[in-house]
Amino acid sequence: MVFAAGLGTRLRPLTDSLPKALVPVAGKPLLWHVLGRLRSAGFGEVVVNVHHFGEQIIGYLRDNPDFADLEIRISDEREALLDTGGGLLKARPLLEGGDKGRFLVHNVDIFSNADLEALWEDVRPEAVATLVVSERPTSRYLLFDGDMRLCGWTNVATGEVRSPYGRDLDLSSCRRFAFAGMHVLSDRLFPLFGDYGFDGAFPVMDFYLRICADHPVYGLAPEGLSLLDVGKTASLPEAERFLEAL
Repeated sequence: MVFAAGLGTRLRPLTDSLPKALVPVAGKPLLWHVLGRLRSAGFGEVVVNVHHFGEQIIGYLRDNPDFADLEIRISDEREALLDTGGGLLKARPLLEGGDKGRFLVHNVDIFSNADLEALWEDVRPEAVATLVVSERPTSRYLLFDGDMRLCGWTNVATGEVRSPYGRDLDLSSCRRFAFAGMHVLSDRLFPLFGDYGFDGAFPVMDFYLRICADHPVYGLAPEGLSLLDVGKTASLPEAERFLEAL
């Protein structure tokens, strides 16, 4: 699944008339680059969710011959933006029942050198979710124990900590990583949304932090991972250089 429904507010004024997914880098839309990476990694079926100028994305995918060999289905959120968690839940009928009972989720505004095929194979069989992470500097980190199981989140700028373990969480023993905008999810995750009272619009990270004490959510930090968040206008020139380097 490609998350492509966002408003792209950090890419204004480009997104005043364009969906974020169609903002061009090196002459091609963000969505073109991500779909090409997925196809190269062996993914033949893709779900794309849409909201902001969703009809433009639908038209682009329908009329573009570059991806005629992919089976692309649309999860339509034009009536209401559902955030990442709600977007997954809405797309459930399109995602369940795939290879090995799991699926990859990729943000449309993430460029990386990640070996997506290797990530797919490196998932632990017991994991309900595997979050690709990196050691890059940021203000917000996911917290993991020594076995790379998710146990919390922190904003180092404000000191905020969120964890299902509450005050029992030993921050000094946690490993800190930044989320890389890619995750591999098991079909077994879907019933848990209802079990934990999640519905409507909500961030998927809130869901992970709620369930991780009871269900295995792991982090995966690929060696040598290089990535770029292309979510703001200042990063667009850098994105072209990043693609050239890849």
